[in-house]
Formats: sequence, C-alpha cells, structure tokens
Amino acid sequence: MHHTSLIATIVAGLGLAFVFGAIANRFKLPVLVGYLIAGVVVGPFTPGYVADTELAPQLAEIGVILLMFGVGLHFSVKDLMAVRKIAIPGAVVQILAATVMGIGLAHLLGWSLGAGIVFGLALSVASTVVLLRALQERRLIETDRGRIAVGWLIVEDLAMVLALVLLPAVSGMLGGEAPPPGPGGVAGAFAITIGKVVAFVAVMMIIGRRVIPWILHRIAHTGSRELFRLAVLAIALGVAFGSAALFGVSFALGAFFAGMIMAESELSQQAANETLPLRDAFSVLFFVSIGMLFNWSVLLREPLAVLATLAIIVIGKSVAAYLIVLVFKRPQSVALTISASLAQIGEFSFILAGLGVSLKLLPPEGRDLILAGAILSILINPLLFRLLDKSLPKIAEGGTPVAANQPHAVLVGYGRVGKAVAEGLKNRMLLVVIEDEGDRAAEVREAGFEVLQGNAVRPEVLLQAGLAEATHLFVAVPNPFEAARIIEQAKAANPKVKIIARAYTDADVDLLTQIGATHALIGEQEIARGMLALAPRPKPAPAPAH
Repeated sequence: MHHTSLIATIVAGLGLAFVFGAIANRFKLPVLVGYLIAGVVVGPFTPGYVADTELAPQLAEIGVILLMFGVGLHFSVKDLMAVRKIAIPGAVVQILAATVMGIGLAHLLGWSLGAGIVFGLALSVASTVVLLRALQERRLIETDRGRIAVGWLIVEDLAMVLALVLLPAVSGMLGGEAPPPGPGGVAGAFAITIGKVVAFVAVMMIIGRRVIPWILHRIAHTGSRELFRLAVLAIALGVAFGSAALFGVSFALGAFFAGMIMAESELSQQAANETLPLRDAFSVLFFVSIGMLFNWSVLLREPLAVLATLAIIVIGKSVAAYLIVLVFKRPQSVALTISASLAQIGEFSFILAGLGVSLKLLPPEGRDLILAGAILSILINPLLFRLLDKSLPKIAEGGTPVAANQPHAVLVGYGRVGKAVAEGLKNRMLLVVIEDEGDRAAEVREAGFEVLQGNAVRPEVLLQAGLAEATHLFVAVPNPFEAARIIEQAKAANPKVKIIARAYTDADVDLLTQIGATHALIGEQEIARGMLALAPRPKPAPAPAH
C-alpha cells in the first residue's frame, strides 16, 4: 500500500471534526469545541491512531491563508488607513502590556528573562481564525468595530513577524543559543527585516495593484467559472507563498494584501464566494491541528500556572485593550468588541513557542502552558461574545422600541437587494429595517426608514424590531445559512408572519421553505422573467378567410 499519511490526516481530521462538531452542536456548544476535541483524539498524547503532526499544521496554514485572503477582499487600503491612528498605537501598547504580564508570570515560575519575553509575546497576539470567525458570524467585518479589530490584528501580525526574525539574532543575549556571527549583528538583522517588509508592501502596491486585477479580468472574460476559481486560488496561495519565500513576511499577511488588492476589482465578491468552501474546510483542520499539539497532562501537573496563563489572555489582555480604546475616546461598544476579540491566542503563539523551545529560550513546559491557554481561551471566546451580544445596546439610537404594537413589515439587510425592496415598500406599508453595518444603518435612516442596528440572528433583535406584530418579513441577506437561522427565530417569535427570502440555488429554496419561508426567490428566475417581459410578443394568428 502506498504511503498515504496526507490522505489519512485529512480524512481523520475532517471526519472526526464532523462527528465531534455535530455532538457539540447537539449540546448547543460552539462547534469549535468539537474540532479541538477531534485534534486531541488523533494527537500523540492520547492512545490510538495518531495523525501526521507535521502535515496537519501545514494544511491548517492553507486555511489561514484563504481566510485572510477573504478578509482582504473586504478591507480596502482606505479602510486600513482610516483605523491606523488607533490600531497601530493600540496594538503596540497592548502587546507591551501582555508581554510584561507574561514576564511577571515567568519570573514567578523561575524562568529566565528570555523565556519570559517569548512567553509574553506568545500571549499577546490573537488568533486570526478565531477573531475573524467571531466577527463574520456577527457581520461585523465591515463595521467600524470590525475594521479596528482587523487592523489591530494586522499590526499584531507585523509585530510578530519582526519578533520571529529578531529572536534568533538576540537569542544569545537572552540566555539561549547564540546565532552564527553575521554582518551588522542585531541592528543589521532589524534593518534587513524592516527593509523586507517595506519592499513587500511596495511591490504589492505598485506592481500587484496593476497585475492582479488585470489577470482576474482577463480570466473572467473567458467565461469559464472553473478557470476563474483556479485563478483566484492561485493568486491567493501564490502571493502568500511568494511573500514568505521572497520577503520573509507571514503567509497570512501576504494573503491579506493579495485580497486587499483584488478588492479594487468589481469581481471581488465573486472571488470571495469562490474561496468560501475551501476556506471553511481548511480552517477546520487548523483547529484540529491545535488539538493535536495539546498535552492535556499539563492541566494536572500545573493547574495554577494554567489558570494564571489563561487570566493573562482573557482578563489582563482584554482589560488593557478596553482601556486603550477608551483612551482614544471611542464608544464603549467598540472597546468591548475589541477586548472580546483579542481575548484568545492562536497560530502565531504556536510558532513563537516552537521557535523559543528550539532556541532553548523557552522551556518545554512553557509551550505546554501556551497551548493550554490557547485552547481554553478559544473555548471561552464564544461565551464572551455571547455576553457581549447581550450587553451591547439593541438599537442604533434613542433607546426606545421600534414600530411597537402596529402592523408593519421587517426587512433584514440593506444591500442592493434590500435597498430595492425598501424603496418598493416605501409608500405601501410601514417598514422597519434591521442592518448590522453602521454606515448602511445611517444610509437607511437618511432614506427615511426606521432602522434597528443589530444582527437579526439574535432573537432579541427581531423582537426589538416588533416582529411579533409584523405581517411580513423580508430576508435579503446573501448567506443562505444565516437566512435560515433568521427564519427559524422569526417563526418562533411570530408563527403567522409571511416570510419572503432571498436564495441563490434550488437547494437554498428547498432549505428556506422547509424551515418556514413562505416564498424563497432565486435571482436567475426573476432575471428570466424580466427578459421575457422585454421580448417581442408573438403576433396574433391571422383570422381565417371566409
């Protein structure tokens, strides 16, 4: 039989992730819990089958690349520059605060200063996958809060890239293995790193900005969807790998810039849709790979150290971020979102821990504590967001319920479809629009409609919009699974409401109508009807001659 460790790792990872994810969902736990347990089961610290511990992290890295590419598609240069005044100083101060706390705990454990620095840095950087999943589930990516959180994350990633390059150069000074002598010493290594990052950004902004959209448009004109999908994936993975190989920056950062450049094309939404299935599959493998690295015996050997590590991640780092945002005079909702987003650690933490151990800066028990803190914080993070969802104001302005005790319609989503629906209903019935994105909510208000800013997946938001008294619910969000959850919540709140939902495929229609939608409409059908309406009418047959 051929050597099939790659196939076995993928099959075992996805298969067990599905099983344990379904069990977690059955008990109303985050599916991430199931993915992590799947990793522990196939890891080297539990009996039975052991997956390839070298292949799994590489497969997970592809998920991070695709995820950051998707974020870049929705995060323009203008957005990045708009949050630079808070994201850059905020991330730097928060990293320093977490590192100092890590050094303090390391000192109590009897470790060296070098170990404390590596330990603190590993605790300071949030997981890309966890943060973006939380923001995407709540449709916060394109909000002011989401832009600041993602910008903050990008600054953290850049700081970790510098740390990964500089640590080998200063290892000897901090008590670890000294590197081979090189030109310029520490100052030279720092200058080279800065030069590589600057060169990468320059190449992407000057050359990539012209080449990537041009390639995408040429492929789109071929009319081949398969070739377009392949082009998108080749650009995302190729730029990520090339940026790491040529400039020494992370895969995630390279993919983010590739997506950000592609966002300037009108084909960006189609590109995002094409990468979604692979992004979801490989992000599952990321969580499985984390579970594989976890030596659960550390929970029994060092329970107090584990709790202290977790406290730095979930409490210390979050409080620091919360206070920093308030210092910049941002609303409390922004401060709470940022603090919850950063209350976990992930992929860069594992890389730093591995480098620290290889340089003999960090003891192996330090890596175990980092992994324990990562897994526990990832498990806790969805609970923090649930608390955040309940604590944030339910309405955009005023603090009073909308459309109470009178018949009306509720519209979820104010994109292109939602806007057309709202304009069509303007003089026909009272309308309340639910929109999560701040800029669009302001646009709804300017158009003269009553607006409720929030996520309609949350039942309290639907009730706040007066769904119990509504006669019609129009669901115009593009994601069919999100639409299905909204319909479920709506039917529970008002079984008599008529629900008209947006769909993309026949399968979406079946899903939404089975859940409770009165009608689910496909865009292609409506386009066909419009085209037929404009087609020439058949000429009446001539009357028979008498």
